[in-house]
Amino acid sequence: MNNEAQLNSDHSCENLLNNEVKLFEEEYSLHYIEGESKPKNIGKPYFLHNPESVAGVLLIHGLMAAPYELRELADFLYSKGYSVYAIRLAGHGTSPYDLSKRRLNEWVKSVDSGYEILKSCCENVSIGGFSAGAGLALLNAIEKPEAYDAVISISAPLQFKSSAFGFAEVVNFWNTWMNKIGLQIFCKEFVKNKPDNPHINYFKCPVQSVVQLKKLMNNVYQALPNLNVPSIIMQAKNDPLLHKRNTQIICSRISKKKSFYKDIDSYKHGIVNGEIAKGVFDEIAKFLNLVYLSKRK
Repeated sequence: MNNEAQLNSDHSCENLLNNEVKLFEEEYSLHYIEGESKPKNIGKPYFLHNPESVAGVLLIHGLMAAPYELRELADFLYSKGYSVYAIRLAGHGTSPYDLSKRRLNEWVKSVDSGYEILKSCCENVSIGGFSAGAGLALLNAIEKPEAYDAVISISAPLQFKSSAFGFAEVVNFWNTWMNKIGLQIFCKEFVKNKPDNPHINYFKCPVQSVVQLKKLMNNVYQALPNLNVPSIIMQAKNDPLLHKRNTQIICSRISKKKSFYKDIDSYKHGIVNGEIAKGVFDEIAKFLNLVYLSKRK
């Protein structure tokens, strides 16, 4: 890329990023709730640009979380020479009431916007996510295989241990009818959340968001045989939220030539922060090195 083209690319990237930051600040101001909204730095999307690298990684946080959830992974990948953009999904980083109004198509649009930012300054792009973000990463890579070199799935919520998740659609249907007939007092639009990272996550989970998450993962499950992008599928062996067979189910539906899976020895769902994350990050680095080594041959 010549100097003029590089300048144009950098300018385009800066404009797109500024638009996303402006959108976040407007929505944060609109939906801020004292005691429920987190500080701005938690929800703000961020871009770690390595001008010397042609490869970038798009990172997607989980449900009820925010871009800061993946800051340790972003810093690690940046230290390995990648440019990294951590997106903010619609309804996140603001308040749970904002999230309750959002739908799957808006989350997908957030991912698309993130891709445009990273692609404007990186020749090669990989995509990765944690929990709900892993589902979105898989879906995006399935639907746009030409866009990505690799996909990183960490703790994708394909199957939950708790049977309570199975009633989300029923409760959501009830809420819809109660709202229609003016009996909002009987609605149960939120359930309590006990997060691994209380400084990042919402303390209330919208029932509607669980419905959207299940819709996402059903779409992913159905489409997995069409995934033609190299992938690494990771999850804690003793994840308290997810069935331990999730990784095997996902990989069994993907071409064995394209997928790798790694069980992490942990009792936590959130394996992207803290001491356990070091091993997770090392596996991701080895995977990406393999992908780009193969690409150079």
